[in-house]
Amino acid sequence: MAAPKKGRGPAGGQGRPGRALALILIVMVALAGGMFLSGHTTPRLGIDLAGGTSITLEAQNQPGKPNAINPTNMDTAVGIIERRVNGLGVSEAEVQTQGRENIIVNIPKGTNSKQAQEQVGTTAQLYFRPVLTVQASGPETPTPSGSASPSASGSPKPGESAQGEDKAKDEDKPQGEEATGSEATPSASATTQGRAVTGALKKDDPTPGASDKPKASESPEASPSADPATAKLQEEFAKLDCTDPKQRTDAGKNAKATDSIVACGSNVPGSYEKYILGPAEVSGSDVDDAKGAIDQQTGEWIVSMEFTSAGAKKFQTITGRLSQQQPPMNQFAIVLDGEVVSAPSVRQALSKNAQISGSFDQQSAEDLGNILSYGALPLTFKEVSVTTVTAALGSEQLQAGLIAGAIGLALVIIYLVVYYRGLAFIALLSLLVSGILTYTIMSLLGPAIGFALNLPAVCGAIVAIGITADSFIVYFERVRDEIREGRTLRPAIERAWPRARRTILVSDFVSFLAAAVLFIVTVGKVQGFAFTLGLTTLLDVVVVFFFTKPLMTLMGRTKFFSKGGPWSGLDPKRLGAQPPLRRSRRVNAPTEPKEA
Repeated sequence: MAAPKKGRGPAGGQGRPGRALALILIVMVALAGGMFLSGHTTPRLGIDLAGGTSITLEAQNQPGKPNAINPTNMDTAVGIIERRVNGLGVSEAEVQTQGRENIIVNIPKGTNSKQAQEQVGTTAQLYFRPVLTVQASGPETPTPSGSASPSASGSPKPGESAQGEDKAKDEDKPQGEEATGSEATPSASATTQGRAVTGALKKDDPTPGASDKPKASESPEASPSADPATAKLQEEFAKLDCTDPKQRTDAGKNAKATDSIVACGSNVPGSYEKYILGPAEVSGSDVDDAKGAIDQQTGEWIVSMEFTSAGAKKFQTITGRLSQQQPPMNQFAIVLDGEVVSAPSVRQALSKNAQISGSFDQQSAEDLGNILSYGALPLTFKEVSVTTVTAALGSEQLQAGLIAGAIGLALVIIYLVVYYRGLAFIALLSLLVSGILTYTIMSLLGPAIGFALNLPAVCGAIVAIGITADSFIVYFERVRDEIREGRTLRPAIERAWPRARRTILVSDFVSFLAAAVLFIVTVGKVQGFAFTLGLTTLLDVVVVFFFTKPLMTLMGRTKFFSKGGPWSGLDPKRLGAQPPLRRSRRVNAPTEPKEA
């Protein structure tokens, strides 16, 4: 048998374990540096550990739909509200039904609970309505004399929004939000919050403009001949004071989609506009997707909308009609819970894709996109109560859980030291590396994806101690088996690794698969347990491959372990094997010839 060549490294990369150790050290430093630079040095805690906000919503019967409150609609509403809250980055929020008519929303502390409360509370259906009249609202605001009434509006039925003004006319009227096609260049001029306010509303004169609309004065002549419903709507509009919270809430309350309504909207904090809006023909269910994004051409924030196939046809019809109207009747109002959240104008007929541009910032663009995406609910809800949940009980449970985890860790350490002796040093360093990686990643996942650490997640982290220690034990026992067969330490380390690696991968794969299935089929806090279990299982593979094995290779080169002393944990006598014999070159002694 040919002797092995000198200088050839053994299988498994025994000759270069320092590279793997340097790699994992760089990763640890990078994660820790990112944690400190981001300012999030502790994991984000869930509502059961840090407290938070609990919102109770009660489903309301809708006119003409006495059986609307049913399990199917309630489950649909729970899903939409959960997606809406999670759209704010609150991944640990709990949304669940309670009884037949209530939905409980728990929002952890550390998130913008006020913003989430506003989005959760606005749970009525979403509609697109044409704007017939708009005027600044206040206690002493005069009744508009020149605005077009519903009867003189040119049949603005549905709530599709289009902006079909000529560019020459647009230059004379500062606009708020614009709805344009994806190929159009949106106008950047806007009022604060991006509301579409005509030039007339910026003056005391309620008429849109004398030079542009000389026929506006004829509108009052048409209103006396209008039907009673229109006269009543004008009367409600004249009396409406949007600075009064009660009137602002009651405006358009319990109105049907086919009704013309009065509504309020806020252009800037403390400033309100009141609207007369036509019937709605496009609802929130016709919106397939909407999101805030940056316009690559202008660098400004916009809201892009994509409609369903049926919604695109409706939207194209309405925007085509409204684009031929004069301001403010070329605007459409996005109405949620009876409040105008946006009233953009359009300058062309739009179809499947549209953009709303204006003086958006990132927050307002994302909020409007979130409302458009998740605004349509099958039921109307009333906010019954908003309470703050204390974390006193959760803190006690967390403390008890940490104590239990510390006791379990201490028992594992004692077992490793007593049974594996010197090998326990490698196991403890590996556990320390795994703990550092887990802590830093959890701290960074809080601001990144909204991950919040709850009690089940803490339990998952404690269970991970046993999973990680089990991987070390598998490898150590394989090495001991090789030593029992009479091999020296360094060959035993390399020969044991392939079999131990296969066992570790199979075991961790089963644990990760269980965690993935549990995460998919469960909701709420149980998902925290599954997520933490899956994360720590992946980190176990990383630690064993890039830290435990290379460190074991380096330790095998030291005298303490290679000699197989009693405290190394690799003593051949204690393992039931004879110490390996060191080979030496035989010296041939002279022999005397034998005589016959």
